Amino acid sequence: MKKVNLLLLAIIVLSCQAQVKPNDIAIQDEVIKYTFETVADGIPIPWGMAFLPDNSMLVTEKSGVLYHIKNGVKTEVKNVPAVYNRGQGGLLDIVLHPDYAKNGWIYISYSSSEGEGQGGNTKLIRTKLVDGGLTQIESLYKCEPNTTKGQHFGSRIVFDKEGYLYFSAGERGNHFVNPQDITRDNGKIYRLNDDGSIPKDNPFVGQANAKEAIYTYGNRNPQGLVLNPYTGAIWEHEHGPQGGDEINIVKKGANYGWPVVTYGIDYDNTIISKEQQKSGIEDPIYYWLPSIAPSGMLFVTSDKYPDWKGNLLVGSLKFQYLELVKLEGNKIIGRQKIGTGIGRMRNVAQGPDGYIYLGVEGKGILKIMPN
Repeated sequence: MKKVNLLLLAIIVLSCQAQVKPNDIAIQDEVIKYTFETVADGIPIPWGMAFLPDNSMLVTEKSGVLYHIKNGVKTEVKNVPAVYNRGQGGLLDIVLHPDYAKNGWIYISYSSSEGEGQGGNTKLIRTKLVDGGLTQIESLYKCEPNTTKGQHFGSRIVFDKEGYLYFSAGERGNHFVNPQDITRDNGKIYRLNDDGSIPKDNPFVGQANAKEAIYTYGNRNPQGLVLNPYTGAIWEHEHGPQGGDEINIVKKGANYGWPVVTYGIDYDNTIISKEQQKSGIEDPIYYWLPSIAPSGMLFVTSDKYPDWKGNLLVGSLKFQYLELVKLEGNKIIGRQKIGTGIGRMRNVAQGPDGYIYLGVEGKGILKIMPN
């Protein structure tokens, strides 16, 4: 009997040791089946992209310029709010309301110096585009207090299938205070109604001293936030320090661990946390080691890219390629490089025409053309 138990224990131990860790999936070299076509150049850091019903584009440039690109012609949109352009902060993401054709609302995140303290912090507004300028600007949320630190503003915006709005705000470099404290902004993903009001079923509604807009916490610096069109779930990715960039599925009230747990180390090679997992903290479904510095995220649904359809695309700032993350349900089963050496990939989006567009620092907006 003891021998049988020892044998079973040995089998269990070996089975656990044989499990593939999330970062054990080697990336494949690219198979070139496409070319890149320049849609608009002269945009130093194209951060966010939104497609209007006429197939034209709105593109945010980090320094504070909003471009309208139509038929290859690029014009500057008037009356854009002043941004706090410092470090990673500036004019950030932009999305249209799901019912934009009827209501005309456009949602923009940016770093703003409004509010308490010197410096800036992430802000969310909604506005309308009329006669080449923004009008009816409404403030929906402003993270506070401001800080002069230049890192970790977030910030992405996405709507779910029920019409709720999610947006991310990084921890602004204050990682030992902000991310784990729900009485404070930053290091969070927020959930709002489309008019900026707080949904009654948000996880911390009615909790003393809590920021009721918070939906998740323990986030470091999410620069990817996207709706999974197949499941309806919101997925996000975020920057780790040295190692430990993560892909997570957003869950109500979940703690994603930063900096209590991490798969990375600090930039000076010191240990941030000795723990990579902990009870009550949500595990990532995947993490990159080494970090790729992910920015932008897309579920491919277009028939123009049959080999990519149903999978994720993620931009890499560090290694300057687009990464195809191959999926089987919620499990990552493969990785492949696309556009090796093309530049710091800031964003990736699928247009209403079915083509995939890239925001590349120093190059502008590119379209991927299948061969």
